[in-house]
Amino acid sequence: MSPIVAIFVAGALLLLHLWWRRRFAKSERELVVQKKLTQQLESERYAITAQKRAEQEALFNSMVEGVLLLAPDGRIQLANCALEKMFDLRTDIRGKTILEAFRLHELNEFLTRLEKKETVIAAEIDLPGLEKRCFQVNATAVLDSDKTRQGTILVFHDLTRLKELENTRQEFVANVSHELRTPLSLIKGYAETLIHGAKDNPEVALRFLQTIDKHADRLTYLIDDLLTISRLESGQIQLKLQTTSPRAVAARVIEDLSLRATGKEVRLQNQIPELTANADPQRIQQVLFNLIDNAIKYGKTGGTVVVDGHLNDKGMIEISVQDDGPGIPEDAAQRIFERFYRVDKGRAREQGGTGLGLSIVKHIIHCHGGTVWLKSLPGEGTTFFFTLPAQPSIGLADVSVTRT
Repeated sequence: MSPIVAIFVAGALLLLHLWWRRRFAKSERELVVQKKLTQQLESERYAITAQKRAEQEALFNSMVEGVLLLAPDGRIQLANCALEKMFDLRTDIRGKTILEAFRLHELNEFLTRLEKKETVIAAEIDLPGLEKRCFQVNATAVLDSDKTRQGTILVFHDLTRLKELENTRQEFVANVSHELRTPLSLIKGYAETLIHGAKDNPEVALRFLQTIDKHADRLTYLIDDLLTISRLESGQIQLKLQTTSPRAVAARVIEDLSLRATGKEVRLQNQIPELTANADPQRIQQVLFNLIDNAIKYGKTGGTVVVDGHLNDKGMIEISVQDDGPGIPEDAAQRIFERFYRVDKGRAREQGGTGLGLSIVKHIIHCHGGTVWLKSLPGEGTTFFFTLPAQPSIGLADVSVTRT
């Protein structure tokens, strides 16, 4: 090869080398840019996925219903906050089986039934314990496009409050029916007796008509009390708050009940000092009437009923009604303010009354922002207490404590 050809070939090879180096460098730069772009896209995709996951988790945990997601093998994948609160779960239950996490054979049997179905099924499950809890469970299988089971979703609804309300409603209806049936049966019985000849005997007819009138009044009182407690519980009664003297209200009630007290030889004492409350005087009169009337009924013959009051250390006026009767057992004292609850059912119905008086007292006092309670020892009488807000302009230094 001649020198000229050799030089030409060497030059061509050098140019080719330089061209390949530039191309390689360009490819390298493009690869770096592409890699950075890929990383950026992956980062953005990850951020979007993380955001969606966070949104889904926030939605999952904001649900009122308890939600449980099971893997295909039956182990727990996810449980939301509502479910943890429902079952008071204090440890992470992910990865556990239903039986390991909840110790409920009923729930495990419920899932066994679901294995044979793909549609939504429902059941009610009661939780054992001191406070009975009831849940409705809805479950469905999660299937992919090939109808292959990918897991199970369970949704828990807390039915405890609904069950309590339903039991209360049923008890209320039963009690009202019983309270209405008793005087109606007596009225019907005496009326039929009059129709079949007793009307011809003036003395018997008068006695029967007086009995009918008495039980008609009992029905009227019962209906009035039912309407009152219904309006109190639904918030339909608007209090007419004004400057009120508990002593003056108690004096009016004592005057109204003086004839009943005289018939039982009971002394009524009004020892409330000159306090000023911010209250509805008509409703407070209703409260004191119920409490003093009960004290006369269930106190001993020839005894004393004392109505007292003072301004307590919380700035509330505290009123008490004390009798010297047989007292109330401790177990009954915890239920005494329930509707229709009676300590001695036979004696209570003989004495009259609707069984709603103390429940009305409780609701009226709560509407005033006060509290009501009692203290009682068997054989030593009972004292009922309730509080009322004091008139804001009346301070401790302004209160006269003159007593009679």
